[in-house]
Amino acid sequence: MLVNLKEILKFAGDNKIAVGAFNTPNLECATAILSASETLEMPVMITHAQLHETISPLTLIGPIMIRLAEKSSQLVCVHLDHGESLDYLKTALDMGFTGIMYDGSLLDYEENAENTRKAVEMAKAYNVGVEAEIGVLGGREAGASDADNAERLYTDPALALRFVEDTQIDALACSFGTAHGIYKAKPKLDFKRLAKINELVKVPLVMHGGSGCSEEDYMNAITHGVRKINYYSYMARAGVTAVKEFLEKTEVTFFHELAACAETAMKKDAMAAMKIFGAS
Repeated sequence: MLVNLKEILKFAGDNKIAVGAFNTPNLECATAILSASETLEMPVMITHAQLHETISPLTLIGPIMIRLAEKSSQLVCVHLDHGESLDYLKTALDMGFTGIMYDGSLLDYEENAENTRKAVEMAKAYNVGVEAEIGVLGGREAGASDADNAERLYTDPALALRFVEDTQIDALACSFGTAHGIYKAKPKLDFKRLAKINELVKVPLVMHGGSGCSEEDYMNAITHGVRKINYYSYMARAGVTAVKEFLEKTEVTFFHELAACAETAMKKDAMAAMKIFGAS
């Protein structure tokens, strides 16, 4: 069942859980995630990051994501992740995406806020919620990590409050120690900072770079207002690991055997994460 960002975040808030948001740059990722959601009977978000445009164009994968979400028995939000231009956001909205994220975190505050306000105004016509980011996460969606170079990049709680008030967004992605990609060392998350942001900001919080954290970290984040956890890198790596092991043990003739192997492994990894995110 296709639902919008505001609906699925309200469900998470009412139940004091976080909804997993999984990047799905190909069909195997999408079917793995939706199968995990249906097996566990849990809501989920399938997302497309603009950085994956060269891997899987939005115009190709987007309609597939929407159709699969419509057929699901569970609540599914189809969300644009890290949209960096308003034109790209509009393409997703016109296509039927039910959530969008504008990422102007690398811009100065005023330009980020101005573009975010435009995104919010644009999304109103579609009844779609908007997520935006203040502070800079380590790495980007491609996989690099600079989590050790941190303090100056973390979200300032007072600035987070100003940003939410200035833009009227529906969800705030904040930086408190997570990083995109594979962690080179155990992440050190600043939960005091997250707690202060949650105290000041009255919208759901979003944890990017969520894969690779400990169960304790996830639960602490949820306790402090995180209602959406982005998860991809470790799920994708689980698919690669399974394929490597499969090739070592089996004489493989057809590519679809590898795709099926990766999909099964990604589903298993996603289910483990979703069980933690949904433990109220």
